[in-house]
Amino acid sequence: MRAALQEWLVPVVLLLVVLVLAYVGMWFGWRRRGRKHDLPPLVPAPAVADLPPPKLSGGARYFGTTVSGEWLDRVVARGLGARSTARLSLSAEGLDVIRLAGSFRIPVGALRGARHDQGIAGKVVPPHGVLVVTWQHGDLLLDTGFRLTDETVADKGVTEAHSQWIRSISKMVRDNKEHSA
Repeated sequence: MRAALQEWLVPVVLLLVVLVLAYVGMWFGWRRRGRKHDLPPLVPAPAVADLPPPKLSGGARYFGTTVSGEWLDRVVARGLGARSTARLSLSAEGLDVIRLAGSFRIPVGALRGARHDQGIAGKVVPPHGVLVVTWQHGDLLLDTGFRLTDETVADKGVTEAHSQWIRSISKMVRDNKEHSA
């Protein structure tokens, strides 16, 4: 009996030690990545009841935020690295991203554009399947990726639903540039 116990106990203990070391290594790596991008605090989104009247709104899957042009350089600082479901609301004040992992607002003055893409932050979907919003935060130009998921997608399809958001955000960026000049 004792020999049988020792036969499986040693491998199980070794496996547990390896798993704990792997988890600790991932935790330290995530914390190091969070310090890589020195971001100022995000602009908080108002409570859902206090959101301004939306031009567009809808449910989405938040894929993550990357340094603009570097679709694999995920930004994890300030909670931007957590994939989650989200509710998007585009208003005259900017884009509000409401999510359990941390809500935030991208003010209209920080918006730089929007486009279709196939992937972001290591998440790849069919062509034109990701709505990418480019915005300025602190010294970094960031890309944030979403995939719309609500009834507008069922009615129009992903590409057309994303195109509607791209047109609206692009118009807001142009109008803001003209107003600022």
